[in-house]
Amino acid sequence: METTDVQNMAAKPSQIPVQGKSAAKESVEDIVYGSVAGIVGKYIEYPFDTVKVRLQSQPDHLPLRYTGPLDCFRQSIKADGVLGLYRGISAPLFGAAAETSSLFFFERIGRDVVYASGYLSRDQVLPLSALWFTGAFSGAFTSFVLTPIELVKCKIQVPTSSSKDGAPPKTPSVMSVVRDVYKHEGVKGFWHGQMGTFLRESGGCAAWFGSKETTTKMFHLLNEQSAASQMEKDRLATEALPLWQQAVAGASAGMSYNFLFFPADTVKSRMQTAPVGGSGQHRSFWQEGKALWNQHGLRGLYRGCGITVLRSAPSSAFIFMVFDGLKRHLPM
Repeated sequence: METTDVQNMAAKPSQIPVQGKSAAKESVEDIVYGSVAGIVGKYIEYPFDTVKVRLQSQPDHLPLRYTGPLDCFRQSIKADGVLGLYRGISAPLFGAAAETSSLFFFERIGRDVVYASGYLSRDQVLPLSALWFTGAFSGAFTSFVLTPIELVKCKIQVPTSSSKDGAPPKTPSVMSVVRDVYKHEGVKGFWHGQMGTFLRESGGCAAWFGSKETTTKMFHLLNEQSAASQMEKDRLATEALPLWQQAVAGASAGMSYNFLFFPADTVKSRMQTAPVGGSGQHRSFWQEGKALWNQHGLRGLYRGCGITVLRSAPSSAFIFMVFDGLKRHLPM
C-alpha cells in the first residue's frame, strides 16, 4: 500500500473535511455536539469519579479512611445512599459540557494552526504525530476553562468533617463553595491547582486524541486488508467504523489519558480539596507533590488510578461515538 493510502486511512471518519462548511458552523458543531457528548459521558463516569477524588484526597497525617475503591463505594453508599455518589453533579455536568466542547473546538483550532504553519498543505491529511500535537494544544487551552469547575466539584465531592456537636455534616452547594472561595481567595482562588490541570490536560489530551486516531487508523487498515475487492475497499473508505471498533478506539483514548498523567490529577485534587480560609498558606503544585511522595511514594500518586481507568473506558467510548455520530448524521 502506498504511503498516501496509509495516511488517508488514518483520516476516516474524523478527519474527512466537509466541503462547503464554514468555520462558524464547524465551531457550533464542536460546541453543541461536544456538550451533548460530554454530558452523556459524565453521567456514566461520575460515581467512579466521586470515589476517585475521595481516595486521592485522604489526609497524610491520619490513617487512611478507605482501604480501596470497593471499600470507598461501600462506605459512601452506606452513609449517603447511591445518590450520594452523584453529589455535586450539577457543576460537573456544566463542566463536562464546557470541557468536551472546548476539547473538540481547540483541537480543530490546533489543526488549523498546523496547516497555517506551512507544515502541510490543506489538501493533505495530518499524520498521527501532528494529531498528538493538536491534542496537547487543545488540552492546554481547555485547562484554563476546566480548573475553576473542577475546584468546585472536588470541594463538593469530598465529605466534610463532622461538626462539633456530632450532627451530620452539611453538604455544600455549588453557590456556597463559590462564595466561600471568592470571599477568602478572590477570583485567583478559582484557579488553585491550575498547574496540575494544565499538565494533566495537555499531556492527557495528546494521548486522548492521539490514541483514538491511532486505534482508528489501525482498524481502517485491518478492515481494508480484509476487503475482497477494490469496490469494497472504496466503500469502507467512506463509511464509519463499526460501532464496536469505534467503542474500542474511544475506550483506548480514555484509558491512555487517565493512566499516563494520573499523578498530576492526584496532586491537583489534593490542592483543590484543601480547606478554604485556613491559617496556613496553600502549598504549590510541586510542594504538594513532594509531600505526597515523601509520605506514600509512587503508590500514593496513583491512588484511585484503577477505578479511574476503569470508568474512563465506557465514558470516553460514548463521548467519541456520540460526537462523531452527531457530526456524521446531523451535520449543521
